[in-house]
Parts: sequence; C-alpha cells; structure tokens
Amino acid sequence: QVQLMESGGGLVQPGGSLRLSCAASISISSIYSMGWYRQAPGKQRELVATIIGVGTIDYERSVKGRFTISRDNAKNTVYLQMNSLKPEDTAVYYCSLKKSRRGDVYWGQGTQVTVSS
Repeated sequence: QVQLMESGGGLVQPGGSLRLSCAASISISSIYSMGWYRQAPGKQRELVATIIGVGTIDYERSVKGRFTISRDNAKNTVYLQMNSLKPEDTAVYYCSLKKSRRGDVYWGQGTQVTVSS
C-alpha cells in the first residue's frame, strides 16, 4: 500500500509563492510517474504538473513559467514550487503516484491552496 502525504498549502496573496511537498511511503527512484493535480469547487480535477520516468516533465498550460515540479529521490518526495500565484490557482492540490504505466494511481489526501487578498 502506498501512502502520500502532502503539505505546504495555505492562504497566500496574489503574486505570492508556496511550495507543496508530497512524501511517499515507498521509494520513488524507479516508479513510473509522480504528479500534482488540483480541483477547484465545482470543477473537475485537472493535471497541474507531472514527472514521468527520469525527467520527462509536463505542465498544464496556465501554470507554465510559474510552477516548477521537482523530485528528491533520497527523500522520496516530490515538490511543486508555485510562484506568481493567481486567484484562479485556488484549489485543493493532490499528489499522485503511479508505480507503472498501466498501474493504479495512488492519491494523497489533498492540501488546500487559497490565493486571495
């Protein structure tokens, strides 16, 4: 069983920054992918950023240039650095992990990010 624990969410003013962390209960050095999704009230969950394999990275169009995903295999942790935050970034952010390409997706419990003045 894989457990993912997110942290780092909170309330921030527009233009501010936050760093989300997701610690996995297993080694992430050889897993297929890890990523971040978000879900705003009344909207579907959407992909924000993902790392596949050793370094293939993809971002949702609206966060490119503002968000950076990274991983620390030694700490079994993936990060999401979020800069220049906007009110429309407000959502619950979820960490995800796939051990293999066709395997199940594991989810964290989510962390709230609120961007408001």
